[in-house]
Amino acid sequence: MNFELSGEQELIQKTAREFADREIMPHAAAWDRDAQFPAEAVSKLAGLGFMGVFVPQEWGGSGLDHLSYTLAVEEISRGDASVGVIMSVNNSLASWPILQFGDDAQKERWLKPLATGAKLGAYCLSEPQAGTDAAAQKATAKPDADGYILNGTKNFITNGVHADTLIVFCMTDLAAGHKGISAFIVDAHATGVSVAKTEKKMGIRASDTAQINLDDVRVGRDQRLGAEGDGFKVAMQTLDGGRIGIAAQALGIAGAALEHSIRYSKEREQFGRPIGSFQAIQFKIADMAMRLDASRLLTYRAAAIKDAGKRHSMESAMAKLMASTTAVHCGEEAVQIFGGNGYSKEYPVEKLMRDAKICDIYEGTNEVQRMVISAAVMG
Repeated sequence: MNFELSGEQELIQKTAREFADREIMPHAAAWDRDAQFPAEAVSKLAGLGFMGVFVPQEWGGSGLDHLSYTLAVEEISRGDASVGVIMSVNNSLASWPILQFGDDAQKERWLKPLATGAKLGAYCLSEPQAGTDAAAQKATAKPDADGYILNGTKNFITNGVHADTLIVFCMTDLAAGHKGISAFIVDAHATGVSVAKTEKKMGIRASDTAQINLDDVRVGRDQRLGAEGDGFKVAMQTLDGGRIGIAAQALGIAGAALEHSIRYSKEREQFGRPIGSFQAIQFKIADMAMRLDASRLLTYRAAAIKDAGKRHSMESAMAKLMASTTAVHCGEEAVQIFGGNGYSKEYPVEKLMRDAKICDIYEGTNEVQRMVISAAVMG
């Protein structure tokens, strides 16, 4: 097995890391405090080609592989997990399903603006009563002469307030269960689309999370993504790739926690010497480093398998599960290493701990990941 990155991948990693150091880290605490959407940083990410990393150049993207995308999300999330998830959703959850299931006209109209960063995308699957049970959709899409009329409510939508383009899942056949779900590309500024509320969150506060109402929203037949009834397949395959992005986000959080812990343990003195000289601290840092490296290997493997065009449901689930638990562990241990200072907003690690927890939950809870993994290994 080759564990070496290509020259191009190393350049992407270096570019993302330098951007995070220069454009993200100095502002992350203020964005978190004010729950401020980092519009300027997102615009600059678009200028780097990071809003459509794996989208082919003919459709406005950078034409790179999914491992390059994973490396970029990790480094951007190391600067701020909010910026990382904004980027991840636009790539994995909004752009990818159009790239995979859309026709050329849809790619020209909808994908190009997302991949160039001219527009921002969001993914509308969850509903107030349909979170983990994604098949329990209540939103409907009723055919009419010109297309469909959409009605319903979508919940916990990342980028929901600032999005221009929505990937929306609705029931076209209520009696068919998950086989009655269809996917649509919706203009977020269309008549009948509205933001019902925004969530006040514990972490990733610079990334908006909204409830979206659909009230007699008219869409053309050319806005249906894939065949009628294929929506659940579109949703699940999209989430397989999206989980690699969330795993990469978790790697960034964990990596930042480890870096801060190492630096602080060398500077902070107790009992006349740096706390890093105590075995208790050394063991914490060793465990953080080990878990982070294991999580990286699983995440990079999932990205490589996706690049090879192979099914990667189990590998993505393993990566997301391992990386998210690692991020939470590293966040908590960083706060412990910082002691009382770790509990203060004057230091960066309490934010990392808050940001990490959502990785256990969104794009499929860790319980769902264990279901995916067990189904794959048990047959």
